[in-house]
Amino acid sequence: MSLPSERGAEVGRRIGVGLMYGLFRPRVLGAWRVPAAGPVIFAVNHSHNLDGPMVMGVAPRPTHFLIKKEAFVGPLDPFLTGIGQVKVDRATTDRTAITRALDVLSAGGVLGIFPEGTRGEGDFASLRAGLAYFALRSGAPIVPVAVLGSSGRRGRLIKGLPPLRTRIDVVFGEPFDAGDGSGRRTRKALDEATERIQKQLTEHLENARRLTGRRATLE
Repeated sequence: MSLPSERGAEVGRRIGVGLMYGLFRPRVLGAWRVPAAGPVIFAVNHSHNLDGPMVMGVAPRPTHFLIKKEAFVGPLDPFLTGIGQVKVDRATTDRTAITRALDVLSAGGVLGIFPEGTRGEGDFASLRAGLAYFALRSGAPIVPVAVLGSSGRRGRLIKGLPPLRTRIDVVFGEPFDAGDGSGRRTRKALDEATERIQKQLTEHLENARRLTGRRATLE
């Protein structure tokens, strides 16, 4: 089983740059907070399918996202695999996806996760334990990422997407460690880490809304 391609992820980043800046008006704040090297986990709120490509296009480093297997259909399967994305089966404990994600981090790469597990309000209200697991296992810092403006009004030219040239804000937060410094990986440690993570992500989202002047996720 090969490591998800770092070169492919860089190609994906360049494609994302062209698409996102060509179709919309991204405003990126706090990208300087992302560590320039070493393993990092992006924890991204998720209210629209555009969120992943947007972060890939504006992040300062190539990103390998955990993406549901349902997205890997037809020509998208070899394309997403080729740009270093990781297919995950959300209906089971996907050990292959877990191993590939940990391999990304052990190689010093960036792993992107939607910790809510699926699209919702994008407010980090219901976190799954997967993010805490990867953070504790790898020791990688978590960088919270808030994407604001990707949902709400829909454009007429491209069905399901915001209107062309819509401003979309992507706010990167301060890196933080999920663990308590003890090195424990027990179920209790995982639950405690999930609580700490949820608190940090919620605070970041609130700060991002104030910073961008967006009072709610759908604005």
